[in-house]
Amino acid sequence: MLDRLPPGSRIAVIRVRSLGDCVLTTPALSLLKAHRPDLRIAVVVEDRYASVYEGNPDVEITLPPVVSVVRAWWPEGILNLHGGTRSIAITATSRARSRAGFAHHRFASIYTHKIPRAQDIMHVERKVHTAEHVASAMFFMGVPQTEVPRARLFAAAPVNLPLGYAVIHPFASAPDKTWPMDRFLEVAGHIEKSLGLTPVFIPGPGEPANVFGSYKVIPNASIPELKGLMSGAHLFVGNDSGPAHIAAAYGVPCVVVFGPTDPAVWAPWRTEGRALKMPGGAQEVTVSQVIDAVEAVKRVPA
Repeated sequence: MLDRLPPGSRIAVIRVRSLGDCVLTTPALSLLKAHRPDLRIAVVVEDRYASVYEGNPDVEITLPPVVSVVRAWWPEGILNLHGGTRSIAITATSRARSRAGFAHHRFASIYTHKIPRAQDIMHVERKVHTAEHVASAMFFMGVPQTEVPRARLFAAAPVNLPLGYAVIHPFASAPDKTWPMDRFLEVAGHIEKSLGLTPVFIPGPGEPANVFGSYKVIPNASIPELKGLMSGAHLFVGNDSGPAHIAAAYGVPCVVVFGPTDPAVWAPWRTEGRALKMPGGAQEVTVSQVIDAVEAVKRVPA
């Protein structure tokens, strides 16, 4: 597909939503831009996640997932990473002559290039990480296969906090992905007393912010604020969620408690980390297991 795109072509990459998915798309964008620096890359994404790509030199523009907006940008090529009804409509009406998407997508018949399984592209039979899955689309389109790099995020400025802090995110998108709050508080106490790091809790919209005692709390942090916060952190501890992937993008050591999702697919990518998963779910992970993991990955400021 890439060989058919003339120099300076516009290519729209449809990602649409989800913080983790957006972060883990950036390694693939980096591979694409390195191979074809002449391409003008747009990411089609909901406004609430567009700031993931702010400052990223691989991305010229973000576009809302609206048929008329993408069509008006007039891409020569389009890559649908999402596969939902809206992304199919955008792809079909984009006027792009080259249209790629995964072969398992519903209505994949609209694609000129149907992308097979990542395992077939990468010649492996193991489970592949989400970052590898997205990057495999680039390999199929013509990017030479190579090691998939760390996610690329760019923070405008670090958050103004004392040197030496650990970010703790004790919430998740579903109850079965959420480790108990009292256990996070125990771990925070260990981080403060044994590591000398200041625990910083980050509840999101609608999450209670009054249960953290005297610890520092940054409620309702925006994505730019999260990027700034993670860029200066020495440790991240949390549930399997988007903030963990932001931390990993900055090389922050991560300890992540998993519920039903598979760490082989969703563990923090390309950073020192521990993914803790038990057969009975997140509730079976003990405080001592998390503390041991913290001790294994810790990075204490000089």
